[in-house]
Amino acid sequence: MVLLVAAGMALQSCASTEPATRGPSPREMEQRLLKAFDHWKGVPYRLGGQTTSGVDCSAFIMLVYRDQFNINLPRTTDQQLNFGQQVSANRLRIGDLVFFQTGRNTRHVGILLRDGRFMHASTSQGVMISHLSETYWNQRFIQARRVM
Repeated sequence: MVLLVAAGMALQSCASTEPATRGPSPREMEQRLLKAFDHWKGVPYRLGGQTTSGVDCSAFIMLVYRDQFNINLPRTTDQQLNFGQQVSANRLRIGDLVFFQTGRNTRHVGILLRDGRFMHASTSQGVMISHLSETYWNQRFIQARRVM
């Protein structure tokens, strides 16, 4: 009996509370995101669109995460705004979702890259990279979420 308890304790001490596999490193994550950006770059914005003929911001985010990381995000910006874990602006990491209030009832979402840059589907310029420090985005930033 004592031997069984000791064996159980030894096995328990080897158990890990961390997942068996970890997500990609920040470098690998950005490489995957930039690969996706190369595929989508310049695709025009189209409300409700989900293809390279036209895509809206939340579909772009959903498709990038599905194709690059096998993570299924909700379809709409409002749903994505409640997915994952909220992150303070001073703790942002590559891959975090960044949200903006662009109108009274309109929100926008992008994916953070390195050095404050983020990729998104702009209503005026299609899929592009912008910077959080740009006045337009800085004044409209409302929240960030970590989904992996």
